[in-house]
Amino acid sequence: MVATIRYEDIVKVPKALLHDHLDGGLRPATIVDLAAEVGHGLPTTDPEALGRWFADAADSGSLERYLETFAHTVAVMQTAPALRRVARECALDLAADGVVYAEVRFAPEQHLERDLSLDEVVEAVLAGFAEGTAQAVEAGLTIRVGTLLTAMRHAARSQEIAELAVRHRDAGVVGFDIAGAEAGFPPTRHLDAFEYLQRENFHFTIHAGEAFGLPSIWQAIQWCGADRLGHGVRIVDDIAPDGSLGRLAAYVRDKRIPLELCPSSNVQTGAVASIADHPIGLLRDLRFRATVNTDNRLMSGTSMSREMSLLVETFGYGWKELQWFTINAMKSAFIPFDERLRIIDDVIKPAYAKLMA
Repeated sequence: MVATIRYEDIVKVPKALLHDHLDGGLRPATIVDLAAEVGHGLPTTDPEALGRWFADAADSGSLERYLETFAHTVAVMQTAPALRRVARECALDLAADGVVYAEVRFAPEQHLERDLSLDEVVEAVLAGFAEGTAQAVEAGLTIRVGTLLTAMRHAARSQEIAELAVRHRDAGVVGFDIAGAEAGFPPTRHLDAFEYLQRENFHFTIHAGEAFGLPSIWQAIQWCGADRLGHGVRIVDDIAPDGSLGRLAAYVRDKRIPLELCPSSNVQTGAVASIADHPIGLLRDLRFRATVNTDNRLMSGTSMSREMSLLVETFGYGWKELQWFTINAMKSAFIPFDERLRIIDDVIKPAYAKLMA
């Protein structure tokens, strides 16, 4: 089975992506262009070398050092035209990789250095996604992009960002998130924001169980009420060698709480030692609601097709397993049920059925 799955075929098959950061997916050439416009210094102005620099800098094994690379991408995303361009290119790049549904997240509070308001930041990004989606259609590709607004867990603007997300819920914002270093910044610091979102019947995910362990996951679910877990890879700490589940792991599986797993990124930040050591294989075997994601395409030098290809090479997966991950993601999306069902029944299943015939 492994030998029959070619990378170029993986690119063509429809994919669903739930965990992708806008400021972690810029084209290196775009960073060079935008940096020149605002006078921001870069490690190199050669796009190819810059792409290598980001990947190398992110390969530290530390989440904190990994996050430092974002200083360069965020610096060039401080104007409405820059935000529109980055969002437009993001939609186009994902569509070219066969992604038919994507949820892309970003933190509006990080894009205010040149006097944009929070609403103007969101409007620029949403406009860019709309332009990219339209251009993809013109090129014969189809993609639906939902936007997640992220609050930084070390800051104190989560309530404000939650209200911002709800304010733009009918314009393309489909969910809310908190991100940043986990240790020392528990999700319960933002409990007011999560309670507000629940009252507004709004979806949210929480970065939890990446660099920090089970307490972070427990708080995200039991205190904050997260719909999904951003990463959640440390749930494996509650699974015994014989495959028996602790109470938290059993709850996550029983409740079908989606895990936004990001294999390459998890290796880079030191959450796991290698792709072969990644618990995604175990979590799939135990039938957790596991999904495959990119996290930061620039920093990891990756794409959805590459992440799937790595799983094929490492775990011997075939089209059946890739379809399973894809449908898991689509089931877990923050868009209405009828839209999710349409993409699963009309786009994903027919494409995989041809490959498995």
